[in-house]
Amino acid sequence: MASLVLSGDTSGSITVSAPAVAGSTTQTLVNVTGTLAPIVSGTAVASTSGTSIDFTGIPSWVKRITVMFQGVSTNGSSGILIQIGAGSITSSGYLGSGSSIASTVGSSNYTTGFGIGQSTQTAAFVRHGMASLATPASNIWFFNGLLGQSDAGQTLIGGGTLALGGTLDRVRITTVNGTDTFDAGTINILYE
Repeated sequence: MASLVLSGDTSGSITVSAPAVAGSTTQTLVNVTGTLAPIVSGTAVASTSGTSIDFTGIPSWVKRITVMFQGVSTNGSSGILIQIGAGSITSSGYLGSGSSIASTVGSSNYTTGFGIGQSTQTAAFVRHGMASLATPASNIWFFNGLLGQSDAGQTLIGGGTLALGGTLDRVRITTVNGTDTFDAGTINILYE
Protein backbone atom coordinates (compact mmCIF):
# COMPACT_ATOMS: atom_id res chain seq x y z
CA MET A 1 0.00 0.00 0.00
CA ALA A 2 1.24 3.50 -0.83
CA SER A 3 1.77 6.04 1.93
CA LEU A 4 0.80 9.67 2.30
CA VAL A 5 3.55 12.08 3.27
CA LEU A 6 2.69 15.62 4.35
CA SER A 7 5.30 18.19 5.18
CA GLY A 8 5.10 21.82 6.10
CA ASP A 9 6.97 24.60 7.78
CA THR A 10 6.41 26.81 10.80
CA SER A 11 4.53 29.46 8.80
CA GLY A 12 1.51 27.33 7.89
CA SER A 13 -0.48 24.25 8.69
CA ILE A 14 -1.85 21.18 6.95
CA THR A 15 -5.09 19.56 8.04
CA VAL A 16 -6.41 16.19 6.91
CA SER A 17 -9.90 15.40 8.18
CA ALA A 18 -12.07 12.31 8.02
CA PRO A 19 -15.38 12.54 6.10
CA ALA A 20 -18.26 14.08 8.08
CA VAL A 21 -20.46 11.06 7.33
CA ALA A 22 -19.94 7.35 7.79
CA GLY A 23 -18.12 5.65 4.95
CA SER A 24 -15.02 6.54 3.02
CA THR A 25 -13.99 9.22 0.62
CA THR A 26 -11.41 8.85 -2.12
CA GLN A 27 -9.41 11.68 -3.60
CA THR A 28 -7.28 10.65 -6.55
CA LEU A 29 -4.28 12.73 -7.48
CA VAL A 30 -3.14 12.57 -11.07
CA ASN A 31 0.39 11.47 -11.86
CA VAL A 32 1.68 14.94 -12.67
CA THR A 33 4.34 17.08 -11.08
CA GLY A 34 3.40 20.68 -10.51
CA THR A 35 2.89 23.48 -8.07
CA LEU A 36 -0.36 24.10 -6.30
CA ALA A 37 -0.85 27.86 -6.01
CA PRO A 38 -3.69 29.89 -4.54
CA ILE A 39 -5.91 32.34 -6.37
CA VAL A 40 -4.44 35.73 -5.48
CA SER A 41 -6.39 38.99 -5.56
CA GLY A 42 -4.70 42.18 -6.64
CA THR A 43 -5.51 45.50 -5.02
CA ALA A 44 -8.67 47.06 -6.45
CA VAL A 45 -8.04 50.36 -8.23
CA ALA A 46 -10.64 53.10 -8.60
CA SER A 47 -10.92 53.77 -12.34
CA THR A 48 -11.86 57.40 -11.79
CA SER A 49 -8.85 59.15 -13.35
CA GLY A 50 -5.88 58.62 -15.63
CA THR A 51 -5.47 57.09 -19.07
CA SER A 52 -4.32 53.65 -17.88
CA ILE A 53 -4.32 51.35 -14.86
CA ASP A 54 -1.35 49.02 -14.36
CA PHE A 55 -1.02 45.85 -12.32
CA THR A 56 2.68 44.97 -11.98
CA GLY A 57 4.75 42.43 -10.06
CA ILE A 58 2.76 39.44 -11.31
CA PRO A 59 4.73 36.29 -10.34
CA SER A 60 6.39 34.15 -13.03
CA TRP A 61 4.36 31.03 -12.10
CA VAL A 62 1.03 32.63 -13.08
CA LYS A 63 -0.90 30.79 -15.83
CA ARG A 64 -4.24 32.62 -15.68
CA ILE A 65 -5.30 36.20 -14.94
CA THR A 66 -8.86 37.49 -14.59
CA VAL A 67 -9.49 41.22 -15.01
CA MET A 68 -12.70 42.38 -13.30
CA PHE A 69 -14.63 45.54 -14.22
CA GLN A 70 -17.27 47.13 -11.98
CA GLY A 71 -19.03 50.23 -13.30
CA VAL A 72 -16.07 51.29 -15.49
CA SER A 73 -16.58 54.34 -17.69
CA THR A 74 -14.40 56.77 -19.64
CA ASN A 75 -14.80 60.39 -20.71
CA GLY A 76 -14.56 59.66 -24.45
CA SER A 77 -15.56 57.42 -27.34
CA SER A 78 -12.60 55.03 -27.29
CA GLY A 79 -13.12 51.37 -26.36
CA ILE A 80 -11.36 49.47 -23.56
CA LEU A 81 -8.02 47.78 -24.30
CA ILE A 82 -6.02 45.29 -22.22
CA GLN A 83 -2.27 45.09 -22.80
CA ILE A 84 0.28 42.76 -21.22
CA GLY A 85 4.03 42.82 -20.91
CA ALA A 86 7.30 41.28 -19.79
CA GLY A 87 9.37 44.08 -18.22
CA SER A 88 7.42 46.69 -20.20
CA ILE A 89 4.03 46.86 -21.88
CA THR A 90 3.79 45.27 -25.34
CA SER A 91 1.83 47.45 -27.78
CA SER A 92 2.03 45.44 -31.02
CA GLY A 93 1.62 41.90 -32.31
CA TYR A 94 -1.83 41.22 -30.86
CA LEU A 95 -4.21 39.14 -32.98
CA GLY A 96 -7.96 39.28 -32.44
CA SER A 97 -11.14 41.27 -32.56
CA GLY A 98 -13.97 42.61 -30.46
CA SER A 99 -17.67 43.21 -31.04
CA SER A 100 -20.43 45.30 -29.52
CA ILE A 101 -23.78 43.51 -29.63
CA ALA A 102 -27.10 45.36 -29.28
CA SER A 103 -29.86 45.55 -31.92
CA THR A 104 -26.97 45.53 -34.43
CA VAL A 105 -23.42 44.22 -34.25
CA GLY A 106 -20.27 46.30 -34.75
CA SER A 107 -16.80 44.74 -34.80
CA SER A 108 -13.18 45.87 -34.82
CA ASN A 109 -9.81 44.15 -35.30
CA TYR A 110 -7.11 44.84 -32.71
CA THR A 111 -3.31 44.74 -33.04
CA THR A 112 -2.15 47.02 -30.18
CA GLY A 113 -3.92 45.16 -27.35
CA PHE A 114 -6.85 42.91 -26.53
CA GLY A 115 -10.06 44.81 -27.27
CA ILE A 116 -13.41 44.30 -25.61
CA GLY A 117 -16.20 45.50 -27.88
CA GLN A 118 -16.00 47.73 -30.91
CA SER A 119 -13.11 50.24 -30.93
CA THR A 120 -15.50 53.21 -30.98
CA GLN A 121 -17.94 53.34 -28.06
CA THR A 122 -19.49 56.22 -26.11
CA ALA A 123 -18.57 58.03 -22.92
CA ALA A 124 -21.91 56.91 -21.45
CA PHE A 125 -20.93 53.21 -21.46
CA VAL A 126 -20.85 51.76 -17.92
CA ARG A 127 -19.12 48.38 -18.12
CA HIS A 128 -19.38 45.34 -15.81
CA GLY A 129 -17.86 41.88 -16.20
CA MET A 130 -14.62 39.97 -16.63
CA ALA A 131 -11.85 39.25 -19.08
CA SER A 132 -9.49 36.27 -18.88
CA LEU A 133 -5.90 35.76 -19.97
CA ALA A 134 -4.32 32.29 -19.95
CA THR A 135 -1.14 30.61 -21.16
CA PRO A 136 -0.45 26.91 -21.65
CA ALA A 137 3.31 27.52 -22.08
CA SER A 138 5.90 29.29 -24.24
CA ASN A 139 4.60 32.78 -23.31
CA ILE A 140 1.68 32.54 -25.75
CA TRP A 141 -1.27 34.25 -24.09
CA PHE A 142 -4.93 33.70 -24.98
CA PHE A 143 -7.63 36.26 -24.23
CA ASN A 144 -11.41 36.38 -23.99
CA GLY A 145 -13.62 39.04 -22.49
CA LEU A 146 -17.31 39.54 -21.85
CA LEU A 147 -18.72 42.78 -20.44
CA GLY A 148 -22.29 43.98 -20.12
CA GLN A 149 -23.46 47.56 -19.83
CA SER A 150 -25.70 48.84 -17.05
CA ASP A 151 -26.59 52.02 -18.98
CA ALA A 152 -28.00 50.24 -22.05
CA GLY A 153 -28.83 46.79 -23.38
CA GLN A 154 -25.46 46.06 -24.98
CA THR A 155 -22.84 43.32 -24.61
CA LEU A 156 -19.12 43.76 -25.35
CA ILE A 157 -17.01 40.73 -26.29
CA GLY A 158 -13.48 40.10 -27.48
CA GLY A 159 -10.94 37.37 -28.13
CA GLY A 160 -7.35 37.07 -29.26
CA THR A 161 -3.78 35.87 -28.74
CA LEU A 162 -0.29 37.31 -28.27
CA ALA A 163 3.11 35.64 -28.41
CA LEU A 164 4.78 37.61 -25.61
CA GLY A 165 8.56 38.11 -25.81
CA GLY A 166 9.18 36.95 -22.22
CA THR A 167 7.51 35.97 -18.96
CA LEU A 168 4.43 38.08 -18.25
CA ASP A 169 4.77 40.36 -15.21
CA ARG A 170 2.25 43.14 -15.87
CA VAL A 171 -1.23 43.94 -17.18
CA ARG A 172 -2.46 47.38 -18.30
CA ILE A 173 -6.05 48.48 -18.81
CA THR A 174 -6.29 51.51 -21.08
CA THR A 175 -8.32 52.81 -24.01
CA VAL A 176 -7.86 52.23 -27.73
CA ASN A 177 -6.73 55.81 -28.37
CA GLY A 178 -4.69 55.96 -25.15
CA THR A 179 -5.86 59.49 -24.35
CA ASP A 180 -9.42 59.07 -23.03
CA THR A 181 -9.45 59.02 -19.23
CA PHE A 182 -11.30 56.77 -16.81
CA ASP A 183 -14.03 58.58 -14.90
CA ALA A 184 -15.96 55.92 -12.92
CA GLY A 185 -15.74 52.40 -11.52
CA THR A 186 -13.27 49.91 -10.10
CA ILE A 187 -10.86 47.45 -11.74
CA ASN A 188 -9.06 44.54 -10.08
CA ILE A 189 -7.33 41.30 -11.06
CA LEU A 190 -7.16 37.73 -9.79
CA TYR A 191 -4.20 35.57 -10.75
CA GLU A 192 -3.42 31.89 -10.35
